[in-house]
Amino acid sequence: MSLATHDDVGQAPAPAAPPTRRRAARKRGRSVVDRLMLWLPLTLFLLFTLVPLYWMVLFAFRPTGSTALVPWPLTLENFSRVWEGSGFGVYFRNSIAVAVASLVVSTVIGMLGGYALARLTFPGKNVFLVIMLCTQFIPGAMMLIPLFQIFNGLYLTNSLWSLIIADTVFHLPLSLILMAGFIRNVPVSLEEAAQVDGCGRIRAFCAVVLPLLKPGIVAVGSFAFISAWNNFLFAIMFISSQDRFTVPVGLSYLLGEFGSDFGALAAGGLIAVAPVVVLFAYVQRFLVQGLSAGAVKG
Repeated sequence: MSLATHDDVGQAPAPAAPPTRRRAARKRGRSVVDRLMLWLPLTLFLLFTLVPLYWMVLFAFRPTGSTALVPWPLTLENFSRVWEGSGFGVYFRNSIAVAVASLVVSTVIGMLGGYALARLTFPGKNVFLVIMLCTQFIPGAMMLIPLFQIFNGLYLTNSLWSLIIADTVFHLPLSLILMAGFIRNVPVSLEEAAQVDGCGRIRAFCAVVLPLLKPGIVAVGSFAFISAWNNFLFAIMFISSQDRFTVPVGLSYLLGEFGSDFGALAAGGLIAVAPVVVLFAYVQRFLVQGLSAGAVKG
């Protein structure tokens, strides 16, 4: 049996930290780790995305011969040279015409076909949906030779109509599938109420369903526009005249065999990306709403 000394009796044991304080400390430690795991990948991804964009802006606005890392003084000579000297204005108008036409045709046919898939029952409907899904796995390069022979027989080669038709056909399955999902989210009871009031099917669709499809139309139209705007393979294959080139083909011709004008190339790249940025800045809220609505029901 050991006796406690005078010093041992005079010193009280240190009180343990309250459990709530320990839990708060552990929670703070976990929150720091969680924030680090969230922001570190996002920061790396942001750098990976913005550094090439800044490099393009630097070359586009920096005077020729300058090696500064800040584009100052700013100059527009590269834009003037690529727009007027390289014929980029013609390429831009051709791309706008092809993309807008593909957007309109894909959206209209997608709405009509999506309504049929969502509301009507007909033999072979499920088989048709499976075929539409399977077409998304076929790369466009495999269809170049058959499409070229078809367009050549129809005298559509070296015409913007060949690009409009090809872009529309390749984007149409996705438009049908997405639009069918959007229309399924519109309650059938709304159409039935309109038909009870005397509306036919077409009038009920235009008066009741169509106003509710705005997010879906924006989503489908945006994808159609971007797909047609960025398509390089069909444009380089079907178009041979320089006055019918689109923006991606025009950019490729700025790369010379023995040298390249990087200032003009960067200015052309900014011109090419500008419509896409403006489009998504305007429709982003409709796009997110439409994609989330179309993903609820298949």
